[in-house]
Amino acid sequence: MSQQQIVQRAQPYGTESKFIRRLLITLALLFVFLFLVLPLTAVFTEALRKGIGAYFASMEDPDSWAAVRLTLFIAAIVVPMNLAFGVCAAWAVAKHDFKGKSFLITLIDLPFSVSPVVAGLVYVLVFGANGWFGGWLLAHDIKIIFAVPGMIIATVFVTLPFIARELIPLMQSQGTDEEQAAIVLGASGWQVFTKVTLPNIKWGLIYGVILCNARSMGEFGAVAVVSGHIRGQTNTMPLQVEILYNEYQSVAAFAIASLLALLALLTLVIKTFVEWRQHKAEQLLAQGLS
Repeated sequence: MSQQQIVQRAQPYGTESKFIRRLLITLALLFVFLFLVLPLTAVFTEALRKGIGAYFASMEDPDSWAAVRLTLFIAAIVVPMNLAFGVCAAWAVAKHDFKGKSFLITLIDLPFSVSPVVAGLVYVLVFGANGWFGGWLLAHDIKIIFAVPGMIIATVFVTLPFIARELIPLMQSQGTDEEQAAIVLGASGWQVFTKVTLPNIKWGLIYGVILCNARSMGEFGAVAVVSGHIRGQTNTMPLQVEILYNEYQSVAAFAIASLLALLALLTLVIKTFVEWRQHKAEQLLAQGLS
């Protein structure tokens, strides 16, 4: 075998030429510009099209502020609920073997495969005035559909997998050796969770919470079906943007959309920081093991 053949075999698999690398990088940057940078720029440009005064004046609408408060209120309820479910579900799937485990994983992934609009229609069928429990709810003056509780339920369903799906592979990769060692040393179940499991999953947990919060604030389809679009009562920020845009109040619509965009950018910054901290922790752990 010649030296040239040895060098060719030693090259890493999939090595591309400079032209191919530059072409791929250019296509990636073009894609990011067209589908991320350009839309965000358009949102802020349209929001400020009539000046900063008109931008802040559009924010003074009571219905818009009610939509902002409702969006944050729903997220403040949905995220802790999914946090509790995600941790429990991931613990059960990753640390225990039981009958129906595959079925549980399928149920966790169900919101990924069901359209949010379909999910909203299902809740209308179950809790609506003509639904399965509609008569009983009306008799006891309990409002689910076209009220905040229905919006919370729909948002919980849509965001259900995010935390659990972030934690399950992380817990499975860590195994159960540390927890079993802690139990042998006399630790209680709560101590095992708080002192052993939680520190190992904290960055993945924070990452899942960030994704869940971002989706809960931006959810449109399921919430639109069950909200009723009642101004000042059941309109979240995405729904308020739709209403204002349909009424040709473009500056006000893009102003609310810019708030959503700012929240998304803030979420991206926090997500990047969490990923950096997680990578840093993994590096320190690898250095300690070496």
